Amino acid sequence: MEDQEKVVIFAENITIILIDLMMSSRIMKLVAMLLCLCIGGMASAQTYETQYRRPVSEVMKMVGQRFGVKFKFDSNVDTAGVMLTYADFRIRPYSLEQTLDNICKHFDWNWWKQSGNTYRIKLYEYPRRHVDEGRQMLEYLSGLYNNKVEWEARRDTLRKEVRQRLELDAFLDSCTLKPMLSKIRRHDGYTTQNICIELTPGQHLFGTIYASLKKGKHALIICPDGHWPMRYREDEQQRLGTLARMGAVCVDFDLYGWGESEKEVGAEAHCTSRAHVYQAACGYILLDYMLKNRKDIDPERIGVMGGSGGGTHTILLSLLDERVTASAPVVHLASHFDGGCPCESGKPVQLAAGGTCEPELAAVMAPKPMLIVSDGGDWTSSVPTLEFPYLQRIYGFYGAQEQVRNIHLPNERHDFKENKRQAVYDFFIDVFHLDRSMLDESKITIEPEEALKSLYHQ
Repeated sequence: MEDQEKVVIFAENITIILIDLMMSSRIMKLVAMLLCLCIGGMASAQTYETQYRRPVSEVMKMVGQRFGVKFKFDSNVDTAGVMLTYADFRIRPYSLEQTLDNICKHFDWNWWKQSGNTYRIKLYEYPRRHVDEGRQMLEYLSGLYNNKVEWEARRDTLRKEVRQRLELDAFLDSCTLKPMLSKIRRHDGYTTQNICIELTPGQHLFGTIYASLKKGKHALIICPDGHWPMRYREDEQQRLGTLARMGAVCVDFDLYGWGESEKEVGAEAHCTSRAHVYQAACGYILLDYMLKNRKDIDPERIGVMGGSGGGTHTILLSLLDERVTASAPVVHLASHFDGGCPCESGKPVQLAAGGTCEPELAAVMAPKPMLIVSDGGDWTSSVPTLEFPYLQRIYGFYGAQEQVRNIHLPNERHDFKENKRQAVYDFFIDVFHLDRSMLDESKITIEPEEALKSLYHQ
C-alpha cells in the first residue's frame, strides 16, 4: 500500500507541475501579446512628441478613400518608407486639392488632375502650374497697368530684361554668319531651297526656304518648329508650301540637337539652356538674313508662326524683334505653362520685370495682328476664358481689340492638323493679303527627308 500511495502522490505532484507550467506558458504568451500591443501602439501613436507622423503611402490611401479618387505616382516619386509629419492635420475635409497641396509640397511633389477620378503625382516642375495660379498671375499683372502709357513702360522693361536674361546679344556677337544655299527645286506654284548658315565654327543653322513663284514683294513668315517628329514631316511641308503658293516666303529650321543639328552637338544638347538661346537666335538671324539678302521680301509684312514649342519661340521672336508685324502661336499660349523643355525655358526669361508669363510676353505685340490657336485637349483649354480676355484688355489700350483673335477647337488635341492649319491660312490671307485661290494642300510635293537637308552634310 505504501508504494502505491507514493506513486499516487508522485503522479499528483507531476500533474500540479505540468498545470503550473501550462499556466505559466499562457501567462507568458499573454504578457508577450500585451507587450506587442503596447509597443505597436507606441510605434503608431500620433502625438505631439512624434509629430503626428504617418507613412505617406498610408495617408494617400486614406485620402483616396475619403474623396473617392485614385493616385498614379510617377516612377521618380518614391513613397517607400517615406513618413509624413503632422499627417492628419494636412487633410482638409472640404477640399481634395488643398489636401494634396499640403501633402505634396512637403516633398516637392505636385498633383495633376487626369481623366476620370485619377490624379497623377509628379515631382515639382518650375515651368508648369495649375490654371488657378495662372489666373492669379494675370490678375496681378493686370493690376500693374491701367492704360497705354503704363503698359508701354512695362513692355519696354520686358523687352530689355528678356533679352538680357536670354543672353541673346552675347550669342549673336559670337556668330560668324556664313550662309550656304542649295539649288532651287521647283514645284506647283512654289519652290524649295535649303539654307545652311554657319553660326560658330562647327555649329550651323539648318533650314528650308519655301518661296512663292509669284512676282513682286512677298510676305515673310519665320516658322520655328515644335517638338513633333522633325521639320521634314508631311504636315509642315503642307503648311509652309501652301503659304508659299498663296504668296508668302516661309523659312523653318532644325531644333538644337535635332535633325542635322544633332550630328553636330548630339541629341542630349537639346535639353540644355543653350538650346533656348540657339533657337531664339535662329529665328532672329533668319529674319535678318532674308530681309538683307532677298529683294522679294516686303518689310511691312513680316510674320512668325509655330506650334507647341514653336509657339514659345513665335512669342519670343515677336518680342525680341520689332520688325515682326503679325504673330500666330499655335497650341502653346497659357498663363500657367512656360513650355516644358529647356529649349523653351532653359533661360529664366519668365523672371523678367519681377515676374511674367507667356500671355504678357505675347502682349508685347499689341496692337499688331495676333492669332492664338487653342484646343480642349491640352494646356491651352483655358485660353477662351482666361488668356484671351487678358490679351483683349491690352489691345484695348490701343482701341484694337479686333487685332487679337482666338480660334478655339474644344474637341481637338495637341497637334497641327487640318483645322489648325486652316486657321493659320485664314489669318495670313487676311493680314498679309495672300491669294486664297491658291489654297490647296493637295498641290504640295512631299519631299523625302534627305532632300530637305543641307549640302553641308551631303
